[in-house]
Amino acid sequence: MSSLSDVLSRLYARIPLGMRLGLEPMRSACARAGHPERAFPAVHVAGTNGKGSVCAMVEAIARADGRKTGLYTSPHLCRFAERIRLDGDPVDDDLLSSLLGRALDAGPDLSFFETATLAAFFVFQDARVDLAVLEVGMGGRLDATNVIPPPRAAAITRIALDHTDRLGTTLIDIAREKAGIAKPGVDIVVGAVPRAVREAIDEVAHARGATTSEATEEAPVEVGPAGEHQRDNARVAAALGERIGASPAAIASGIATARWPGRLERIGEFLLDAAHNPDGAEALARHLRSLALAPDRIALVFGALADKDWAPMLDVLAPLADTRIYVAPARASRAVVDPGIMAERHFGRVASSIEEALAMFGRPRGPTPPPAGPFPAPPERGRPLVVVAGSLVLVGQARARLLALPCDPPVAL
Repeated sequence: MSSLSDVLSRLYARIPLGMRLGLEPMRSACARAGHPERAFPAVHVAGTNGKGSVCAMVEAIARADGRKTGLYTSPHLCRFAERIRLDGDPVDDDLLSSLLGRALDAGPDLSFFETATLAAFFVFQDARVDLAVLEVGMGGRLDATNVIPPPRAAAITRIALDHTDRLGTTLIDIAREKAGIAKPGVDIVVGAVPRAVREAIDEVAHARGATTSEATEEAPVEVGPAGEHQRDNARVAAALGERIGASPAAIASGIATARWPGRLERIGEFLLDAAHNPDGAEALARHLRSLALAPDRIALVFGALADKDWAPMLDVLAPLADTRIYVAPARASRAVVDPGIMAERHFGRVASSIEEALAMFGRPRGPTPPPAGPFPAPPERGRPLVVVAGSLVLVGQARARLLALPCDPPVAL
């Protein structure tokens, strides 16, 4: 059997195909492989922001209900195996190497993301999971995950402007693409969206034989992931938990214990958040204001990929921090924004790497991790709360450095 590094090298060679929108290559590969996408019941979650958090909560609910679970999300923060989880843990290297290699062979024409999705299907089929929770990669209608049969439950979380070059330039356009996950007989739980967006979702869903409903119940008292916006996500997750038949106790326990790394995650005096579009930056800003810290007690480490709308993100975050460090995320699958341009918009220093940026706050460049502090305790007097945001790639790099974690190359797909 090939080593995982060899298999990942074969997979990474497919990055130039990007995140291709279209179902026929994926359908053909699944048919040749004996339809692994039909081997497990699923929950399918689309949306711009919040879909990963909802997936993490639903998977935790199912585990609390005593079920064997699979979870497929993207992209990874540190290791590729984070994308495919069994019972809450990344799939082990031997199984990943075997089934990712099988996916590469079964779909020689598939893109990076399509191959990863097929590998997840193989893992969940092989493990005979009771439930697989699948996060849409981009859009919904033409996303590789949308080859599954009608799921047990589905949801659409917040809609915001992102991937406008692929999904459309308005919230209505984007909502219609995400509503393309609708399938006959499925009731889609819709998160907090404007009325016009909801009407667009309803139109597409009803035309496809699906129904829609709102998550109207109050969120459980305790929500694991930090941030007031996570209460909206928890309401969606609770509604999905009801649809899969989880007990009220399992729903409450799953939402309370769910963890989603890199989303308002506190590590010592560092706060890592994957905000990478203006809507996500607004949510992060609301959280920072809720901490009641003066700007001289907040430092911002910020970087972005070139296809992201970084300027309005920085406009909302920069005034909250007196100290600003700009750094380019490690080269992933897309170009990055020159940190010097950011420093011209909102004055700050430029770091050559995330290691240099973290070292500015007294963190060594070596692998010794700092202790993880309780959230949301304020930083020690004299030490700022260091907020790392702007890019999932950058957050993954920072997390790996702070916790001394091994890393595979970043891929923003």
